[in-house]
Amino acid sequence: MSSLQPLSALSSYTRTAKILHWLVAVFILANIVLGLRMERFPGFAHTSPEWNGLLFWHGSIGSVVLWLAMARVIWRAGHRPPPLPTHLAAWQKNAAHGVHALLYLAMLALPLTGYAHRVAGNHPVSFFGLWNWPSLFSPDEPSRVLFGTIHVSLAMGLCGMLLLHFGAVLKHLVIDRDGVARRMM
Repeated sequence: MSSLQPLSALSSYTRTAKILHWLVAVFILANIVLGLRMERFPGFAHTSPEWNGLLFWHGSIGSVVLWLAMARVIWRAGHRPPPLPTHLAAWQKNAAHGVHALLYLAMLALPLTGYAHRVAGNHPVSFFGLWNWPSLFSPDEPSRVLFGTIHVSLAMGLCGMLLLHFGAVLKHLVIDRDGVARRMM
């Protein structure tokens, strides 16, 4: 452990980065739960009021995720993250950068493909009932199926990346106890 940097030497993310991180995390986890519930909704057709209610919340929360993700990208463009500790192996640093890049991509692509799936199916996309997002293209069944498939595939990929991310957090908190995970707390 002598090669580890002391906790005081590790810099932390900015307050804004932390707030955006945790807000996105909460909304993404809520949307994963809603999405899984929609896919496994027992005994109801996809046109039932119950299923449509879940879809309403799923789409509205997806809109929030998109806006928060864009805010994160904009914030990140002007604020470098704290450097990773010097004791981490190169492969760990590369894995961390790669997973974070894929997480950012998923945070942007999932809401956009969800939107495209709904518009291609000729369904309005509401923002908590306050307004409907504009339909930027014409309904098209093959596009609806394609965007739906991409959306679900991205969601499964996101779940895998979140497990990797959470596993790394636990490793740094419980096993390494090196302060890496505390930079975002």
